Amino acid sequence: MKESTIESRLVRMVRERGGLCYKFVSPGNPGVPDRIVITPDGRTVYVELKTEIGRLANIQRWQIAEMRKRGADVRVVKGMDAAKAFVKEVFPDGVSPA
Repeated sequence: MKESTIESRLVRMVRERGGLCYKFVSPGNPGVPDRIVITPDGRTVYVELKTEIGRLANIQRWQIAEMRKRGADVRVVKGMDAAKAFVKEVFPDGVSPA
């Protein structure tokens, strides 16, 4: 499954549960995570999406490490099953992932 397909399904699952799922673009800062997920209660999680066989680039590993050093919740989600598990974890009271 393509990364773009996983990303669009993640966006839909988050929105169905009342969350926000913004595309994260930071000019001049390559390698930032793909999405910012915000739950209805304000929890914020940065999500880097990959296919099941996708790998992080060095700049992505560096950006994630820098964000985590500062206390950010950053997840690397690989594949559709992992995306569904992520949504189930972050939105435990929501409808089951599609």
